[in-house]
Amino acid sequence: MTGKIAAEWKRSKHSYALLAPYFLLFLLFTVVPVAVSIVISFTYFNMLEFPRWIGWHNYERLFLEDDVFIIALKNTFLFAVVTGPLSYVACFVFAWMINELSPKIRALLTLLFYAPSISGNIYFMWQLMFSGDAYGYVNGFLMKIGVIYEPVQWLTDSKYMLAIVMLVQLWLSLGTSFLAFIAGLQNVDKTLFEAGAVDGIRNRWQELWYITLPAMRPMLLFGAVIQITASFAVADVAIGMAGFPSANYAAHTIVTHLIDYGTVRFEMGYASAIATVLFGLMVGINLLTQRVLRRVGE
Repeated sequence: MTGKIAAEWKRSKHSYALLAPYFLLFLLFTVVPVAVSIVISFTYFNMLEFPRWIGWHNYERLFLEDDVFIIALKNTFLFAVVTGPLSYVACFVFAWMINELSPKIRALLTLLFYAPSISGNIYFMWQLMFSGDAYGYVNGFLMKIGVIYEPVQWLTDSKYMLAIVMLVQLWLSLGTSFLAFIAGLQNVDKTLFEAGAVDGIRNRWQELWYITLPAMRPMLLFGAVIQITASFAVADVAIGMAGFPSANYAAHTIVTHLIDYGTVRFEMGYASAIATVLFGLMVGINLLTQRVLRRVGE
């Protein structure tokens, strides 16, 4: 066994040398911080005193005493269940449709769809639309057609807040996954469609299920990881639209709860416990999603 490992190392030493810088950076800035955070989650650490071991107390406090965390957990799951699948399907559908167009039009539409995810002050337009006075576009339109008779406080009313944040997140969701799907569709081997026609595939839906999706499986898995991570890690949209903290914690998420304890209260042990729970949720959902996607086209 040792001889085989040595022979493999010698044969692939140039590949390992090229991978070494990335592996080192990944180890230093991803693996080590995650491991340190997990350890700190079992301590009391306020950034002024040396961490003091308290065992499972942070997790007991998190699930048994912290009512706001339970609200954040519910909001995050609701957010992920609604926006995750919708944005994932939207990314693929738009990529599939745009891929059928001419190269120049495809390039222009790709830029237009991707632009919101890299724009600067992305919330100004939505804040103007859902402004709580009569000058807000939504209020003005609904009052003009007689649906409402006085302005609705969209961004401070807990009944509407989370839905508006979800809407904005969906608008922003055509990002990295969208580009990955475009690239994947461009690289599907065209001879597979000819072979499929010989084997009895007769329409575009059969081509999509039996050829396109299996050929794009790596991109589909990558897109799933990106979309799940984005849906569980939402914070900027919630803070930008609903404030920090939001009224009645209606748009509070796990990440905004983490920001509260990590950067405002400096309870780093408790914040690390929140981060560890979020990390576990992301890993579990990603593994489940990848297991489902591996069956696509079978």
